[in-house]
Amino acid sequence: MNEPAPLWAARLLAARKTRGWSQHDLARELARVSDKPLPEVDSLIRRIRGHETGEHRPDAFYTRLYCAAFDVAEDQLFGTTTTPVPALALPSLAPDADLYERITRAIEQPRRVDVATVQWLEHCLAEHRRVEDTIGSRPLLPLVHAQLSTVADLARGARGQLADRAVAVLAQYAQFIAWMCHDSRQPAAALAWYDRSHAWAIEAGDSRLAAAALAWYDRSHAWAIEAGDSRLAATTLNMRAHQAWSLGDPHRCVRLAEASRWHDGRTTPGVQGMAAQMAARGHAQMGDANAARTMLGQAEDLIRHAVERPEDEPPWMYFYDEDWFLMQRGMAELELGDGRRATDYLQRGLSSLPKSYRRDRAWYGACLARAHILQGDAEAATAIAKEVVLDAVAVNTYAVTELRHAAHDLTKVGASGAKAIEDALTTVTP
Repeated sequence: MNEPAPLWAARLLAARKTRGWSQHDLARELARVSDKPLPEVDSLIRRIRGHETGEHRPDAFYTRLYCAAFDVAEDQLFGTTTTPVPALALPSLAPDADLYERITRAIEQPRRVDVATVQWLEHCLAEHRRVEDTIGSRPLLPLVHAQLSTVADLARGARGQLADRAVAVLAQYAQFIAWMCHDSRQPAAALAWYDRSHAWAIEAGDSRLAAAALAWYDRSHAWAIEAGDSRLAATTLNMRAHQAWSLGDPHRCVRLAEASRWHDGRTTPGVQGMAAQMAARGHAQMGDANAARTMLGQAEDLIRHAVERPEDEPPWMYFYDEDWFLMQRGMAELELGDGRRATDYLQRGLSSLPKSYRRDRAWYGACLARAHILQGDAEAATAIAKEVVLDAVAVNTYAVTELRHAAHDLTKVGASGAKAIEDALTTVTP
């Protein structure tokens, strides 16, 4: 197993990706802010790559260049003193002097954790969730993993009603890590969490990844129960259902989604709607169109209620709305082999998906390419595949796999677009 990159390297990578820059773009920026000549672009890109992977730490000269290029202070980018908890170099996460002192004091003496500190942790997690929509999981995983250690110490120190809130934050961190383990397709350092044996039902596919992600999901579920947070407990089961679906186990997907509904009455319409649509996706993967569309109808009603009162939904459901649900319907129809319906739902949903959701736009765009192929429209499939390939390669390995499937399907029918997609995948660099 590869060692995770140092936190400063993760921040460096995230700083570039949050700006939408390629390594070539960054090389150009470094040259712009430098007061002396730099190596040729190819050589400079190799140096940047070594810094971003943590293979080599930048010397004082390149440290100054990076800070100038990104317009951030050295301690903020390289993590020396900006926050007591590891975080991205985001202005919104820099605490003022009073809050900084509170957080530092709580870390030194966890029993002194207060509401302001817990609120900052909640805000920090919310910001990182939204950044992950844009830059993907890989740059964030080591940062959030490092945060979790501090959050766990603070949760153990909290007392009274604040203890429940702190443990709920801990559960949310574990849920987020579980998602990133799944999304990044890499064995996580979370393999140490083997202490809950029933979490280690290894699924088909990449068993190391399944084990790591399931461990975090299980730990998140346990913390959610401890905190008395039925909404998060149900959401964790929904995410485990999602993992089962992605690993090709529709029966387990449906069982986990149904288990999530055991919390109905103590959750929200959005959380219940997510469970219903996950069950629908499991039925669709089994080829049961009747059951899938019935569950999708239930999910649609629940989501409509959720949209009417978004303030009642938990913070991690920020992305869940009617447009997002359209794309879920499209995925279900894709599983059922109905290209016309899948294309309609996916196109409508994608048309409203913000540009900042790079990972999701890559995934649903790749699904739309497959839907066009089902309808026999190779030209449209090729066009949408080429449109999303940059984001797929940069932030969504699942989308890359889906695009390769699209190219394979086009090859089988002798369509010329297959080569264009393969060429795009091989020439684009993250």
